[in-house]
Order: sequence, then C-alpha cells, then structure tokens
Amino acid sequence: MYTIAALYHFTRFPEPAAIQAPLLALCEREKISGSLLLAQEGINGTIAGPRAGIDAVLAHIRALPGCADLEWKESTSDHQPFRRLKVRLKKEIVTMGQPDVDPQARVGHYVDPQDWNALIQSPDVAVIDTRNDYEVAIGTFDGAIDPKTDSFRDFPAWWEANKHRFHNKRIAMFCTGGIRCEKSTNYLLGQGVEDVYHLKGGILKYLEEVPEDQSTWNGECFVFDNRVSVGHGLREGPHQLCFACRRPILPADRDRAEYEHGVSCHQCFSETTEDDKARFRERQKQMALAEARGEKHIRSVHED
Repeated sequence: MYTIAALYHFTRFPEPAAIQAPLLALCEREKISGSLLLAQEGINGTIAGPRAGIDAVLAHIRALPGCADLEWKESTSDHQPFRRLKVRLKKEIVTMGQPDVDPQARVGHYVDPQDWNALIQSPDVAVIDTRNDYEVAIGTFDGAIDPKTDSFRDFPAWWEANKHRFHNKRIAMFCTGGIRCEKSTNYLLGQGVEDVYHLKGGILKYLEEVPEDQSTWNGECFVFDNRVSVGHGLREGPHQLCFACRRPILPADRDRAEYEHGVSCHQCFSETTEDDKARFRERQKQMALAEARGEKHIRSVHED
C-alpha cells in the first residue's frame, strides 16, 4: 500500500536551490515518487511512497525555515500513482502571474468542510470554482460558477470581466487542495472585495470528512496523479487520462470514434492537425517499443 501526501506551504525561501538537492536525495533514498515544486514563496506538491518514506520526507520539510506548521492531506493507493520523481525550481509554486499577490500577507476566511454546505447555500453567497475547465467538467459543488479558464493565470482577467455580477455578494471559493484559493482570495481582497471565504483543505478535505449523504459535491475530483480522479472517501474514481490532451475521460469514451490511444479523444480530436496526430502515433510507437524492452517511459498530467 502506498501513502499519498498532498501538501503546500507559503513561506520565504531566499535560496530555494539550496533546498532542492537535499530534498531530492532524501526522496530518492526513501523510494518516493511524485512532484515537489520549490520557489521563493514556498513549496507545493504531491508525493507517494511507503509510509516510513513519506514520514521521513514530511519531517524533513517541516524542519525547513518557516515550515514547522506544515499541513498536508493523505490518502492511499494499492499502486504507485506516479511514474517518476520531480523536485523542481519554479518562479511560483502555483502560477497566477500576479506579482503583488502575497498569501502570507492576508487571505480570505477559512471555512471548515463541516461548515461549507451552510455557507454556499446562503442566498447572499456566490460560489466560484477556481480550477481549470477540464477539472470542473468532471465534478463541482452545487451552484458553483465555472469561470471556464484554461489555466489559473486566466483567473484575474476573468474576474475583471465578471466582477459586476457579484455586487453586494459574499464570495466563497474552492479548489482541489486549497493552494489556488490562498492566492485568489488574496487577489480579491486586493481588488476591494470585503467578504471572501475559501474551503479549508480544498475539495480533497471535504470529500474525506463530509459523509456522502450530506454532501453537496457532484461528480469526481480531478487529481494530479495517475489515479486521475477521486470521489467521496477519496476512493479512486473511474476516470482515465487522454495522453494526447491530458484531459480526463471515462472508460466508455474509449469506445467513441474519435478515440485513439495516445493520439486523440472526443475532447481534443478537432484541436489537432493530421500532422499532430501522426506525430502522436509515432510517440506511441516509440513508447510501445521501450516497454517491450523493459524500459520505463514517462507521462505526466497537468500541473497548473
């Protein structure tokens, strides 16, 4: 059984490069796979491995400057959900592209999962899903507004174009694990919005703690590993990944005429040219050859 830990923490790392090598070495030694992002604003990522290895890495991170109160969310899987390990340096640990946004200065009001339903059912509250369109497509909360953004960096422009819709409304926002809301709530506070709330621990914590018969969540939650989606109780969902566009699909979608493994699905078939598809077919051929030789090949999902 593999333990999966999803984490983020905003703190000041003046030299994140100095943190990278020791963290990478520890993860390799403890047989950890997954992705960790380091920036001057903190750390973000999801990792999986044996229980003792995850504990060792979490203890190492908590010993870093400003990380003593690190929080994380755990789940389990009977298979390793990541094919490789990445410890990368980034400009931002979640990319919003707004240099003045600083979650360490202030954020919105945290709302515990047990209190979330009452908040979002209030008539004076507008609920906004801050995730990308392909994530929202497979699951969201009752009544949530979908900004239909391709990436998180599109959110400020969407807000500027739509803020008139939310006059005299309290704003409640949510995302997968909470990190995007740290930035989006700080952004809205900076835009003069007074009453801003966000789901503490994100959708993952809600699905873990709120009983299904009391839930206002519909569908599955997209996750950034090879499980692709999870549902209530963080049970692995039915979704698979189209390895051409990296969007989630259901098993039945593989029977559609537009589907070709590693080449296209019904969501991306019209988005690529025949030359693109030919290139994808060649990539699949090379992957099959590598697999026949017993070599490991790499695929990844969206990270933004």
